[in-house]
Formats: sequence, C-alpha cells, structure tokens
Amino acid sequence: MASANYFKIVQVSLQINYMKKAILSLFCLLIGLTMQVSAQTKEGPMFKFDGGDTYDFGVLTRGPVAFHTFEFTNTGTQPLIVMDVKPSCGCTNVDWDKKPILPGQKGTIKLGLKTDEQHGVFNKEVYIQSNAITPHGEKRYTIYIKGDARDEVKK
Repeated sequence: MASANYFKIVQVSLQINYMKKAILSLFCLLIGLTMQVSAQTKEGPMFKFDGGDTYDFGVLTRGPVAFHTFEFTNTGTQPLIVMDVKPSCGCTNVDWDKKPILPGQKGTIKLGLKTDEQHGVFNKEVYIQSNAITPHGEKRYTIYIKGDARDEVKK
C-alpha cells in the first residue's frame, strides 16, 4: 500500500514538472514574439548612410584639409531633425543640413579634417544628436572617419 502511494506521488510530481516546463516554454515564446513585433513596428526617423557609416581617407599628405561628405537617407516614417554634430576632437570641422529631412529624402553631413594635426594612423568619431531611432537604442548616432596622415606620400 505504501509503494502505491509513493508511485502516485512520483507521478503527480512528474506531471507538475511537465506543466512548469510547458508554461515556461509558452512564456518565453510569447516574450520573443512580442519583442519581434515591437522591433518591426518602430515608427520614427531613421538614418541610412550611403556607403556605410565609416569613411576611409586612405593615405593622406599632412597639411591640407581633407573633406568628405556623408550622404544619408531618412528611411523612417517621420521627419529627421539633426540638432547637433560633434567630432571627437577639434581637428574636424562639421556642417550639416539644419532643416528637417522628410521620409525618403536625402541629407548631408560635411566634414573637414585638419590633416596637419594628424600623425600617422587616425580613427575619429563624429557624434550626431538627432531625433532618429538608433540601431541599439543609443542616445546618439556615431559615424567614423579613418586614415593615415604622412609627411610624404609615395606615388
């Protein structure tokens, strides 16, 4: 009689464990679906940079200012407003479109790098304060410039 009760207890315990696992699996599935749906329905302005968010100047002769213009498209659903653009150092001058960029339209961010202040390989960041949705929820969008500034460039 005692062994029959033991087997009933074990059987009930196994059923409870199975139910816990089933409920946990359904909960995880529900959370995953909710996150996927919310990621797909983000509304707002979004950057898409033509040619990517990094520009490589390659090898430069130190002295003259090197220029590059980042072109982007607002791939979002609302006007994109760039409030400020700040380089990571004072060796880069910036200018950008001050008026809102409507969905589907293009905008620019122009950079002028003072190469006389560079010595060898450089990697610089430029921070964009805007109302755009960023890829990972950052407070600002970052673009990059890099290159190698030398006194003499062999051709």
